[in-house]
Amino acid sequence: MLPKIKTILYTSGMGAGSPHVFRYAMEMAKQHDAQIVAVSALETLSTFAQSLVDVHIPSDQQECLHSEAHTHAKQKLEQRITQLFEKEFTNDPQSKDRLREIRIEDGSPAKVILKVAEEIDADLIIMGSHRHTVIGDAMLGTTTHKVLHSSAKPVLVVRIPEGYHEEGF
Repeated sequence: MLPKIKTILYTSGMGAGSPHVFRYAMEMAKQHDAQIVAVSALETLSTFAQSLVDVHIPSDQQECLHSEAHTHAKQKLEQRITQLFEKEFTNDPQSKDRLREIRIEDGSPAKVILKVAEEIDADLIIMGSHRHTVIGDAMLGTTTHKVLHSSAKPVLVVRIPEGYHEEGF
């Protein structure tokens, strides 16, 4: 017997493929009468980027600018996720109750996804993947690859079609 799916973790950086992946999460939630927790990660500046900031912006101004930018980025991500959910719920108002929570967390995307999956005891992680080159994946790694190989939870990877773009995202 297959395990029950009651909590789905929908992961997104809110790129162009987000609506495509979200529709899979919604369909799975409907089929299993499950709740969705949406998560997106905000990465900190790389060492190189921080060094550029240090050179060009006085240290007393950095904290204020960082705080403002961080708050704005979180609000923008949450707004885009909410917009996506509302757009999809237009034709199915009963599904609106499936969204349990939107979480915008600080950290590397793979670490955030794995941490939140454990915290909410997700039964399934749903995430998108773009087409990558073998060399690019080997050198850089991908969030999807890291989650697939580190998660104790099942992961559904939705291939985002090449060139996929939806108006508004």
